[in-house]
Amino acid sequence: MAEYAGADAAAEDAMLTRAAQAGDVAALGLLLEQHRAGMRAVAVSILGPGPDADDVLQDTALVALARITDVRDPHAVGAWLRMIVRNRCRILLRESRHVEPLAALPLPDADADPEQLLERHAMRDWVWEAVEELPTTLRLPLVLRHFTEGVTAYARIAEVCGVPVGTVRSRLSQARAKLAGALAATADAAHSDARVRTAASWGEARDTLAAAEAGRFGEVLTQRWSPEIALMNGGARMGGGALLGRAMDGDLAAGVRQRPANVVAGRSLAVWEMDIINPADAPDHCPPAVAWIMTLSGGRVAQLRLFHPVPLKSSSVPELPAT
Repeated sequence: MAEYAGADAAAEDAMLTRAAQAGDVAALGLLLEQHRAGMRAVAVSILGPGPDADDVLQDTALVALARITDVRDPHAVGAWLRMIVRNRCRILLRESRHVEPLAALPLPDADADPEQLLERHAMRDWVWEAVEELPTTLRLPLVLRHFTEGVTAYARIAEVCGVPVGTVRSRLSQARAKLAGALAATADAAHSDARVRTAASWGEARDTLAAAEAGRFGEVLTQRWSPEIALMNGGARMGGGALLGRAMDGDLAAGVRQRPANVVAGRSLAVWEMDIINPADAPDHCPPAVAWIMTLSGGRVAQLRLFHPVPLKSSSVPELPAT
């Protein structure tokens, strides 16, 4: 009898997974509820009982929401969910020790082109619609936590937003709760095409860098960015387009180049994660990566935060980020 029960459960898992992959929010909710006990058992075994285990379960739900189409064997979705829980627990433990081994850093697939990365990471249109419903103060930490590659740690999000780590945790908790309601409210609404928008943002990132290397970065700022563009450091304004242009020209003159590694794009927020290529004679000129975190208004960049996920070890004083 146990074998039949197991077969029935696997068949139901497969049915719910396929429905969720087709965009059925309720099916994903049922799937998560059916596996909640097993997921919690994994979290508690690693972290012990308490709020951290609860945070991991909430994180897992959002990862599943964004990555359900990655499930190749719908009958084994329970194992996939428990694997996500284990990974999120390990990330949380790593963050709590403030240690991030090099082997644990997220590295892009060398064989993956932007189109393949887009298919792998693009969120469903209705998910972005729900994210856009969140208040600005909640939207930014949620997107950084769940949809970037290198700005996911609480401490990094806190630095980007210019708030304490405790505030980041609180805002993420509020964002998750509000997102659940926003998903239900927007599931049947008309949605913009997130894949098209993200593909366009990939193109814009490449075009921006190409224009800068050709000495036309100022034209990009004039044509595509707000005239009142604010370069931010946490919650403080550092300067505007002139400062950004000088920083870009200085890095290019020093032989520094950037290449897009990951792009996240919504109507009001976009993130370009860049690999930095330093010149051979100055390998430590800039940190190895930078995230362009852009707040959009009317389709133009209104605010830019530049954040180095891995700062230069030789300097204890933050430098103007490479642009």
